[in-house]
Amino acid sequence: MCKGLAALPATCLKSAKDIKHKIGFLLQKPDPPQEQKSLKEKEKKKEKEKAKVTVVNRVPLAEIEKWKTSFNNLIKNEDGRKAFTSFLQSEYSQENIEFWEACEDFTQTSVDKMNVKARKIFERYVEADSPSEVNLDSATRELTRKNLERCDASCFEEAQSKIFTLMEKDSYRRFLKSKLFLELSQPPLDNKPCSLEKKGKCHVSDHSQCLPSYA
Repeated sequence: MCKGLAALPATCLKSAKDIKHKIGFLLQKPDPPQEQKSLKEKEKKKEKEKAKVTVVNRVPLAEIEKWKTSFNNLIKNEDGRKAFTSFLQSEYSQENIEFWEACEDFTQTSVDKMNVKARKIFERYVEADSPSEVNLDSATRELTRKNLERCDASCFEEAQSKIFTLMEKDSYRRFLKSKLFLELSQPPLDNKPCSLEKKGKCHVSDHSQCLPSYA
């Protein structure tokens, strides 16, 4: 050891070594893999989507009872769709109901706007690796692609039917057993207005007849 260093107090030398060690560790620490970054970004996006859920109105028990009898009764009812959408959102599969609604809206589109709207729906939900790709078999996907060439109101008929059946046989059954639906099915404890009306927010667990939807 050189004389200059030997003359320094032992505590100073220890501190210098500690600082050197920490700097070396930071320099050697690798950046998070790109895949890991992507996963974190996806998780953040999902959390933001979940944060959009709010509570809006009460639903009569008689109406909720109808939802139990068939998936068609649920999905054709506006409040039922909102509740079901909220459930699908909790399972990160809301693209199915979004696609179904987009198809319903498409059938009401004027002929002069059909081509543009059909292409947008296809590129968002049907095309492989699309942003909100729904679970369709390759044959249905290809049939829908060909339908774009003669674009009319029945363009997405087959694909929409497949997604309807998928939700009916899978998600709908889980929805009926979910905490959300069970709470909605409970009679109200009192006639007090939902806290949403007072404070701008309400939790389903606190007011069983308050129904979630999107802001």
